[in-house]
Amino acid sequence: MRQLKGKPKKETSKDKKERKQAMQEARQQITTVVLPTMAVVVLLIVVFVYVATRPNTTE
Repeated sequence: MRQLKGKPKKETSKDKKERKQAMQEARQQITTVVLPTMAVVVLLIVVFVYVATRPNTTE
């Protein structure tokens, strides 16, 4: 039977496996890329605020 243009095809077990694997890789990238990057950004903000608000001790 012909597939209609606008209708999505039925997901096969192979497609389902590939989709699950892609989601797993995305979760892994969150822990290996996004979290360390966010930690560095937060650390830079904290250091900037500390340097900007510390009292000047000029003698």
